[in-house]
Amino acid sequence: MAAFLSCLLVALPLRCAGQTNLRSPEDIQIYVVNTNFTLSWNYTGNDTNVTFSAEYRWFEDTETNGMEWKGLPGCQNVTCTECDFSSAITEYYDKHHVRIRAERREEVSPWSSTFEMFPYFLAQIGPPGIALQSMNGVIKIKVSPPEENQVRKMWLTPLDFKYKVVLWENSSNSEFRSQSIFPTDIIDDLAPDTTYCLKVQATLPLELREGLFSPIRCIKTTRKVNDLLCATNLRILALNMEFHLHWANRYKQHVSYNVQYLIGYLKKLHDDYSVKWLNVHGCENITDTQCNFSSIITTTSGSYYLRVQAINEYNRSCLSNEVKVDPLITNQIGPPRVKLDISNALLHIQISPPGGSESEVMRDYYDLSYRVLYWKNSSNNEFFLFQEEIKVKEIKQTIGSISDLAPSTLYCVKVQAFSEAYNKSGHFSKGECIKTPGDKILPLIILATFVIALIAVFLVAVPLVFALYQAYSKIKYVFFPSCQPPLNIEGFGGQLFSSPYLLTAEEPIENCSVIETIITEEVNQIVFKDYKHSKQSSRDSGNYSNDDNTSGSKVSEEMLEKETV
Repeated sequence: MAAFLSCLLVALPLRCAGQTNLRSPEDIQIYVVNTNFTLSWNYTGNDTNVTFSAEYRWFEDTETNGMEWKGLPGCQNVTCTECDFSSAITEYYDKHHVRIRAERREEVSPWSSTFEMFPYFLAQIGPPGIALQSMNGVIKIKVSPPEENQVRKMWLTPLDFKYKVVLWENSSNSEFRSQSIFPTDIIDDLAPDTTYCLKVQATLPLELREGLFSPIRCIKTTRKVNDLLCATNLRILALNMEFHLHWANRYKQHVSYNVQYLIGYLKKLHDDYSVKWLNVHGCENITDTQCNFSSIITTTSGSYYLRVQAINEYNRSCLSNEVKVDPLITNQIGPPRVKLDISNALLHIQISPPGGSESEVMRDYYDLSYRVLYWKNSSNNEFFLFQEEIKVKEIKQTIGSISDLAPSTLYCVKVQAFSEAYNKSGHFSKGECIKTPGDKILPLIILATFVIALIAVFLVAVPLVFALYQAYSKIKYVFFPSCQPPLNIEGFGGQLFSSPYLLTAEEPIENCSVIETIITEEVNQIVFKDYKHSKQSSRDSGNYSNDDNTSGSKVSEEMLEKETV
C-alpha cells in the first residue's frame, strides 16, 4: 500500500510538469446575444473520450489580485467544443476572465490562454419580433423589441431602438427595398395581389450597434379601395414658423374635414397610438381645403404627424395618408428686412431677422447668418443684376458695413439669411438702393482755388486802388480845390464879383465899362451903395476881418470912387 501511494505521488508531479499528452484548447471565443452567452473553442488533439471544463472570475473594480477562479456553470465536463453559460453572468458591465482545459479521466491539459471580456460591450442585439397584417393595399407591421419577454435584460431602454425593414417581392430577380419604420407602422406603395417577404433589424444608432435580423416573414397584399371621399395630395407650406396644411378634394358632394395631429414621440412607443390622435383647434368640421396648424407647434425639437378625416353628408368618414412635420426642417426661412444708411464713406446695413424681431425661434434655433449681395447700379434698375460685378459678404450680426465705395454712385443691396446647422438658405430680401455722396476732394480744390484767386486779386487790387486814389486826390486838388471864396464875394448883389486876383473875373468888368455913361453911373451908384451896405454889414457881423480882406476892400473902394468921379 505504501508503495502504491509513493508511485502515485511520483506520477502526479510528472503530469503537472507537462508529461500529459492532452493539448490545451485554442481560439477561445465568446458570443453574446442579448443576455445569452456561448463559449466556443477549437481542439486539435486526436485524443478520444476528452471532455472540457472552464473556469471564470469577475471583478467589481479594476483590481485583479486576490480574485479566485470558479467553475463556470454550464461549461463543466462538456464533450463538444461549445457551451452555454448564460446563467453564470449577471453583471454585464464588469470585467470577466474565462479559461478552459481538456480532461480525460485523471489526466488534464494545461489551461488555455485567458479570455477577457466586458459582457455589455461584447453583446449583440438580438432579433426583434414582428407581426404582419395585410389591409387595403398596405402591410401593417408591429415590431416588438428584443428581450421583450425576458426577465434579465441587456438593453435597459427599449425606446432607444430604431428599426429597419428590408422588403422584397417573393420572386426571382427582385430588388431589395430598405426603410426605417416605427414599432407600429404601415408599409405602403406596394403592388396589389403580390407576395412580399421582409425581415426587421433593431439598431442603437447612438452606440453604432446593429442587431441581428428577425426571421423572414412573407405576406400577400390586397387591392386598395379608391375612395373619392378621402383627401389626397397633402402638402405643408411653412414660412417663418407659420405652418399651413393643404390638400385636394375629389368628392363632388358636400364634405367636411377634421384635421388631426399626433405628437411624434408617441410613434416610438410600442403601445397602440391609434386612439391618441387629436383635432387641430380651428380646423374642425371645416369645408376649406387648408388649415393653419401653427398653434400645435409647441416645441421645435420633436416631430408631428398630420392627417385629414373627410366626412360626407351620410356621416361616412375616410382618413387620408399621414404627413410628417419636423418644424425646423420643414420650415422655410423668409426674406429679412433691410435698411441702408451712408456715413463716413461707409454703407451701413441694418438687418431685421426673418419673422420680425419677436421671432426668437428663427433667431435662436437656426443660429442665422446673413449673405449680403451688393453691386453698382448705373441704370437705376434694381433687377438688372448683371450689369456690374456682384460682390458677396457674409456676416453673423444683424449690422454690417461696406467700405471702398465710389462717390456719386448708386449701390443696391440684397440680403439672404441662412443656417449652416440645418444647411438651409432663405429667400432674398427685396433690393434696396442708395446713392453715395459726391467726392469731397473736388469741392476742396474749388474752395482752395477760389481762396488763392481772392488773395491774388487782393494783392493786385490794393496797390492799384491806392495809386488811383492818390492820382484822384492830386487831380481834385489842382482842378477842384477845396478852398472856396466867401459867399458875399461869390454873389455880390446877385452879380458875379470881379476879383482882381482872378483873370476870369476881370473880363466882365471890362465888358461893363462899354455901357453908356448915364447907365454906367446909375449902375455904379447902385452897386456902390450896395457895396457900402455890404461892407457895413460885414463890419457889424465881424466876419472876414483878416488883414487881407481889409486891404482888398480898401483898394476896391478907391477904384470905385475913381470910376464914379
